Amino acid sequence: MIQTRSTLWQIARRPRWIGALILALAIAGGFAALGQWQLARSFESGAAPVEQTETVEPLDAVSTPQQPVPALATGQRVTVSVTFVAGDYQVLSDRINLSSPGFWVVGHAVAADGASVAVALGWSATAEGATDAIDELQRQSPDGTITGRYLPSESPQESDFEAGQRSALAVSELVNLWGQAPAGVYGGYIVADAAASGLEKIDAPRPLSEVSLNLLNVFYAVEWVVFAGFAIFLWYRLVRDTWEAEGEAVRDAATAAELATGPQPSTVE
Repeated sequence: MIQTRSTLWQIARRPRWIGALILALAIAGGFAALGQWQLARSFESGAAPVEQTETVEPLDAVSTPQQPVPALATGQRVTVSVTFVAGDYQVLSDRINLSSPGFWVVGHAVAADGASVAVALGWSATAEGATDAIDELQRQSPDGTITGRYLPSESPQESDFEAGQRSALAVSELVNLWGQAPAGVYGGYIVADAAASGLEKIDAPRPLSEVSLNLLNVFYAVEWVVFAGFAIFLWYRLVRDTWEAEGEAVRDAATAAELATGPQPSTVE
């Protein structure tokens, strides 16, 4: 009896290879899950930390005098009780507010702990308007609770060294102008939510969080997907090897049968 060769599909349906397929699928699923986890981490590790910038916090809870502004405190809305130092108001030129150039009025505020902080009190389209606002602030100081957005100090610009011209809100420069800040100075400044009399509110939108992609984690995610595919391919390759081996055995058996039978002798009359 001549043995017939099994098809690849018939071999794949054998219990042994069905069990092997289930195992390969489980391994591939595990690798795919790891790939998904790595892909999620590629965004999480590149993303800026989730910041509750719109929740008002006490200034001394997010920043410390005489220290740089922490990254998590940049753009944070803060509140602090202050008194303003008469004579320490400054006008900053070339300040853009809602696309319009103008002037900021900045005051020297002293918190309850004695530390100084710069407060941007409002914007004016003209230098005269800013000067008039300072005159009003001198007569009626806006002492009390200030709420606004906390931003890191700017760097002085070359124009800041020209006589009477300052455009950057550089805390280090303001300290020299104030003269006295015995309890230290906060490294950032506050843009007040409410403008002082005669000024317009300064537009201070919430900071945008930048999200970057961690390419190393993306590479790992792709690597896990390749491993998952390889697990399925390995099962297929083993089934095919079995199919080819059985085919070789059938051919060898047929060849051996032919040799054993041999050619039939001819009959001479």
